[in-house]
Amino acid sequence: MVEIAQHPDVQTAVRYHDAVGRLAPPEELAQFLHADTVHTQLPNVLFPDGTVRGLADILAASRQARTLLRDQHYDVINAVASGSQVALEVTWSGTLAVPFGELRAGHVLRAHIAAFLEFRDGKIVAQRNYDCYERLAAG
Repeated sequence: MVEIAQHPDVQTAVRYHDAVGRLAPPEELAQFLHADTVHTQLPNVLFPDGTVRGLADILAASRQARTLLRDQHYDVINAVASGSQVALEVTWSGTLAVPFGELRAGHVLRAHIAAFLEFRDGKIVAQRNYDCYERLAAG
């Protein structure tokens, strides 16, 4: 990981991604998220229509990830803050715990991500992800 700016919201964004990356329990993840949080994932190969999730759905998705992935890792390449907004450039990898479509358990998925987060009261109130997955090929 590159050296991250000392802006408190950047530090929170990186700690949040670290927690998600180690498949932290939903109760831990909730500490980073504002009660009004909305996570928008723009269309990509895994979510062709994109997704929009509130707090309860974000935490439910984190529970599901713990069953689908053996492990995952976020590497923050760059972070920029302006006011209450943080932009992250991230690479992600996740190892499947179970088969997914034609992919076998153990297959490693990879994505290049741009994440834009908005903070209120020191917590994430909005997040927009642009996830660019590498080719999903069985092999």
